[in-house]
Amino acid sequence: MAEGKDPLRYFRIEARELVDQISAGVLDLDQGGGPEPVARLLRVAHTLKGAARVVRQKEIADRAHAFEEVLIPYRGVDVPPAADAMRELLRLNDEIAARVAELEDRPKPPVASGPDEPAPAPAPAEVVVNPRAVTADLDELLDAVGETTARMAPLRAGCATLERLHRAAETLADQLRTGRGTTPATARSAAERLAGKLGSAGRRFTDAVDQMQRELDEVRARAESLRLVPAGSMFTAMRRAVRDAADAEGKRVRFEARGAGVRMGAHLLGPVSGAFLHLVRNAVVHGIEPEPQRLSAGKPAEGTVTVEVERRGRHAAFRCLDDGRGFDLDALRDTARDRGLLPSGAGPPDDAGLLDLVLRGGISTSPSVTEVAGRGIGMDAVREVAARLHGDVRVSSTPGAGARVELVIPLALLSMTGLNVESAGMTSTLPLDAVRACVRLSAQDATTAAVTGRIVYDGGAAPFLPLAEALYAGTPVPESTGVGAAVVVKGEAGLFAIGVDRLAGTSALVARPLPDLARASPVVGSVTVDAEGNPRLVLDPDGLAAEVAGGRPAGAGPAAAVAPLPILVVDDSLTTRMLERSILESAGYEVDLAASGEEALEMARARRYGLFLTDIDMPGIDGFTFVERTRADPRLAGVPAILVSSRAGAADRERGRAAGADAYVAKGEFDQERLLGHIRRLVVRS
Repeated sequence: MAEGKDPLRYFRIEARELVDQISAGVLDLDQGGGPEPVARLLRVAHTLKGAARVVRQKEIADRAHAFEEVLIPYRGVDVPPAADAMRELLRLNDEIAARVAELEDRPKPPVASGPDEPAPAPAPAEVVVNPRAVTADLDELLDAVGETTARMAPLRAGCATLERLHRAAETLADQLRTGRGTTPATARSAAERLAGKLGSAGRRFTDAVDQMQRELDEVRARAESLRLVPAGSMFTAMRRAVRDAADAEGKRVRFEARGAGVRMGAHLLGPVSGAFLHLVRNAVVHGIEPEPQRLSAGKPAEGTVTVEVERRGRHAAFRCLDDGRGFDLDALRDTARDRGLLPSGAGPPDDAGLLDLVLRGGISTSPSVTEVAGRGIGMDAVREVAARLHGDVRVSSTPGAGARVELVIPLALLSMTGLNVESAGMTSTLPLDAVRACVRLSAQDATTAAVTGRIVYDGGAAPFLPLAEALYAGTPVPESTGVGAAVVVKGEAGLFAIGVDRLAGTSALVARPLPDLARASPVVGSVTVDAEGNPRLVLDPDGLAAEVAGGRPAGAGPAAAVAPLPILVVDDSLTTRMLERSILESAGYEVDLAASGEEALEMARARRYGLFLTDIDMPGIDGFTFVERTRADPRLAGVPAILVSSRAGAADRERGRAAGADAYVAKGEFDQERLLGHIRRLVVRS
């Protein structure tokens, strides 16, 4: 039999693993017992039963069902199984193992299907990577390698050109040294031709190397992404599980899936796939109503079960939704009370409390135990996966409209396409799927956006913040060329924009979580590694949105912000004082002026200020001394200070930092937008 036509190929792999887990679990139970080993064995047996039914292995499914029947009386109680029960569990375990071993020795031919019944498909609880998907990934990788190899041709041709130019330079040098066959005019002309050819060759080399660098980045990212599995690899088994459950219940149910292209590690998708197989079956059995009830409720005759996968910053969100009746909260409350799961003397739990009990497992409102549901094990499996993967699970329900179960887990590796941006000398990456537009900004537009905190986009005003202020929050921002573009980003709360110096193209990448001990701003979601082995920050759109909003909750609006304290401008130049006051008052700040360091100290002790903006070169107390004295005064030590000076040397900047200045602006490189950015970041509010 051809391996590609063997319907049991994947089941044999999964069944062998599940039998090993059952065998170990029975021995653990025999030694100690307790609720947890019983619950774990029930989950594994339930998974084996469902997978065996899909590939028509009735003998294995029946024995797994009988195995559950023996365990059910001991679930949730701290009483070890009786001797007869243990003997029966061991017997059933041996029979299941023997049947699975038979499949290993003599693979059974596929069961013939009727004209209206599609051939059975494997439904493993663990993710199986689609060979076609792997082949497609390899094809893309090989194409990228081929394109990069093709770029070697210009470099090889360039090497020959450089060799010719090298010989021409040696000939010219020899002629100049000996003075034979050349005059100053001809030597000058030959040198100019040689310089032109060298410049042209250098530019071609630079262009070719830059292109190869970009393509090698792409190759490396594609090679790394082969370690990841697309989320769509688990949808086939879920679709089949929904169909089988609907057939068993006599219902019409459609399965929908979204987010198949999200890629992550198989060690995450495997456990999630197994838990969600339980969820989709439960959605069909418990959630979707029979056709007459749906029609009488004004719903389509066919129910819908949807599974969605979404990347959410550093996490992946898996959702199972249905448009059925929702959880029967009254029945859940009665079941919990009958089983003694409600604290004695406590009032009736609210809806959220009841749904939390569902997550603990063992609560089912099904009137009978069927082949696909009725054990209350499905939600317990989801809770166990959430605990194992350090995730979180949430359940919600709307009576008559359906239920929703969401599992959110942290990601170790994630493949994505990113938009690279440069800001204040740092290159970082934004997930491209969160970017809505890129807008070029003139110097005037950038200044207006920085002052107002808004940018006009698509007929509205989107909140705006220079990216450098978010990346360097609480520390001095390095000098840069200034904001030249705005990137419009979609966050959970809506659109916002960040200002960047320049756009640096897109690239495929594999993002990794930050080390546990590495402290990072909320705007940083993860990290990737560039072609030179240097780390590059991957930004979190939702963290950026919170930073742009100034930490205010969505919808709070500008009116909720606390007004800034006045700013004290210190400069012995009248022109500079008036210019700075004009800039600051136009931006909405209250400004006081001082013509010397001595006057400024008196004013600072008489009134509370949100920021000091001071020159350095002043008669009497200079700017360095003024900052040092404010830092030594407990009443003034918390007021930020910005030095504005014609001195632009590294030594002066270092002295300013040593004195305690929070930022340093050179007058010769004065940039109004950058100054306002520093002030917005540092100014103290009342």
